[in-house]
Amino acid sequence: MSILSSLPRRISVRAPLLARSLTLDSILHGSPEAKREGEVAVQQHSRLVGRGKYVHELLTHRVKPEAVDEYRKQIETYLTGIIANAEFHVKLSGSWEKIVGEQDTFVHILEYENYAGHDQSTKLIRGSPLHKHFKAHVLPLVQSRTSQICQEFAFLPTSPPTTKGGIYELRSYQLRPGTLLEWESTWRRGLDARKHFVKPVGAWFSQVGRLHQVHHIWQYADLNARKEAREQAWQIQGWNNTVTQTAKLATAMDSEILIPLPFSPLK
Repeated sequence: MSILSSLPRRISVRAPLLARSLTLDSILHGSPEAKREGEVAVQQHSRLVGRGKYVHELLTHRVKPEAVDEYRKQIETYLTGIIANAEFHVKLSGSWEKIVGEQDTFVHILEYENYAGHDQSTKLIRGSPLHKHFKAHVLPLVQSRTSQICQEFAFLPTSPPTTKGGIYELRSYQLRPGTLLEWESTWRRGLDARKHFVKPVGAWFSQVGRLHQVHHIWQYADLNARKEAREQAWQIQGWNNTVTQTAKLATAMDSEILIPLPFSPLK
């Protein structure tokens, strides 16, 4: 009897079965089972690290270069009108213009009373004269825009209004799917090394829109103050490991410098 003939016959049928199961759709898009497992994991991670009380919508407007001055005026009318209307139940966390990074671009962060509040607020706004103002006076000035619904990290609620002045840094990370819990845990421990010099004014992770993204915003007096704060952090035990470990979990990172608009609660 040959060696091959003595092997269990059930082994010989695995390769054909596996080949048949690898359909083009599962190769390109993942199996339905994997998709469902991924969606469940995202929701579980969100419940563990998210504050859950509010949702924040991060709006990015890329404005026509020749229309930047007019945009500043029109968006102020629109956003201040929204937050002045108590029926809308919307708060403005901050409004900024990017000065290093993507040019002629503005970022606005709105706070809603969870998802049900977001649904109700946006419905009311779209039926109001303010929405007509937006379509008539803001949209013609904008080249493109995106929105993303995010949650705050539970350990770092968004800062209340401040008037410290200076600049803001928006840092954005595209994480590898399934690494949010590890990223949050590592970054949270590392913040202890920096809290003596500076702490974020807010930190969020995406839930609708571009997924697996994390954003946090820092305030500094100027770019030199930013440089000094970061250099001091590197001298504290723990920060080096935080940077090393979180970088391994990200596929892309962006750092952009912002200045607050006059009506921004954070300025």
